Amino acid sequence: MYYYVYCIYIISNFIQSTHRTLFPYISSSTANAALEAASKMNSPVIIQLSNGGGQFMAGKSVKDKHACAAGCVALAIHVRAMAPYYGIPVILHTDHCAKKLTPWFEALLEANEEYFKQCGEPLFSSHMLDLSEEPDEENIAICSQYLKRMAPMKIWLEMEIGITGGEEDGVDNSDVDQDKLYTSPEQVWVRICCFIAIIFFQ
Repeated sequence: MYYYVYCIYIISNFIQSTHRTLFPYISSSTANAALEAASKMNSPVIIQLSNGGGQFMAGKSVKDKHACAAGCVALAIHVRAMAPYYGIPVILHTDHCAKKLTPWFEALLEANEEYFKQCGEPLFSSHMLDLSEEPDEENIAICSQYLKRMAPMKIWLEMEIGITGGEEDGVDNSDVDQDKLYTSPEQVWVRICCFIAIIFFQ
């Protein structure tokens, strides 16, 4: 498990230092293309999934409320099965999850917990919660609640602090004052104080 966490740390540093780009993937063929490209470059890769991408993977005609999560899980299992054949490290990540999409997030965590029981590591490497529409206190409370479930499995939680620019998942902040798009040191410090105990002392 500690080797798993160390590998994610090394890959993240490599991606930052070499300015690699990550793209969302919505099918097994696009995921395979990313694995092939990464293999040719001898580079780690982040396979990023989204709520909409999960629905596409499941099939747009499937109207079941669990379809988005099922599609993401199916693609994650596919990537895990194929990655050894390409010989490169892979991070599986899910992108922006607004409060209205938390049932999708819940289903992904359940899939992680089931996979962890069987394999000793989570299905996904990391997830993102985007609660930038919510008050700071609620954002922190919800993220803390999920992080308590994620930390024992060594899953990273990416959270959105403050306001996101542009448009994401139907939330349009393209007209917001640019100065409000920057995170303040005070906002970061509050979150560090809230989350450090969860991460290191569970």
